[in-house]
Amino acid sequence: MKALRAYAPASIGNVSLGFDVLGAALAPVNGAKLGDEVDIRPAESFSLDTVGPFAHKLPGDVDSNIVTKCYHHFCNAMQLAGKAISPVALTLHKNLPIGSGLGSSASSIVAAFVALNAYFDSPFDQDTLLTMMGELEGQISGSIHYDNVAPCYLGGMTLMTGAQSPVTLSLPLNEQWYYAICYSGISVSTAAARDILPKQIDMATTLTFGRQLGVFVHALHTGEFELAASVMTDVIAEPYRKSLLPGFDDARAFSEQAGALAFGISGSGPTVFAVCSSKAQAEQVAAYLNDHYIQNEDGFSHVCQVPQQGAVVSTL
Repeated sequence: MKALRAYAPASIGNVSLGFDVLGAALAPVNGAKLGDEVDIRPAESFSLDTVGPFAHKLPGDVDSNIVTKCYHHFCNAMQLAGKAISPVALTLHKNLPIGSGLGSSASSIVAAFVALNAYFDSPFDQDTLLTMMGELEGQISGSIHYDNVAPCYLGGMTLMTGAQSPVTLSLPLNEQWYYAICYSGISVSTAAARDILPKQIDMATTLTFGRQLGVFVHALHTGEFELAASVMTDVIAEPYRKSLLPGFDDARAFSEQAGALAFGISGSGPTVFAVCSSKAQAEQVAAYLNDHYIQNEDGFSHVCQVPQQGAVVSTL
């Protein structure tokens, strides 16, 4: 009887210039795990246990946990496909803070679906799983989007297509870029961060958004990475969301003075990230953020790169 563990990394949603359509996975360069894990074992009836540094922030009711909802969603899909299903015992290792802007819910969702799919001998293909992941993410944020679940599942930097298949496209990576990321320790809900945004965007801002995204994708494909970095400015969300993030303007100012290529909000925040041209520069920015941006004992900083590998499964 097999027992498996699925690991799903943290992610940056939006990557500043790609509101709801760009995402990137994160991997600390020191080898630390920055992501949730789900263990799966055979059982006589379904159960879910929660452990880890942020497990105490989860709903006390197991039925309300997103991993439980993933299990029921997966079971329904199996039944519709005419495939056999059996009870399992799941354990969620909640390593990512909730409401952090690091794709915390996406990490739990991806780890759950990847564990279930591997346990039941991979009945669903990549796009089908991605669609299910997006549907569950939508239950939390209020709208279906893939900018966290796609890079978390697949790794790399991903561009959402808006189509059923392929759901996402992989973009070329600059292996010389390092990301100084810092979670301040406070919580910002995705729903609240969306509510603060205007319901309509003016024509000039819309044109800037489209131009930046087009230039960015082109520049990555042609290897013009300085050009790509030059358009990593958030004209949609950051002007409004930064008011939710104490110390944001000072953090940006220091990062720019240190020579960072770009600075922005990871997803809905409060995590911020600085794109740096060297590991030493990223370490300098991360040290500042650790000393000046963190608000409480839950906060942390890391120097990361964007990994090619997303979620992985191992045997327990």
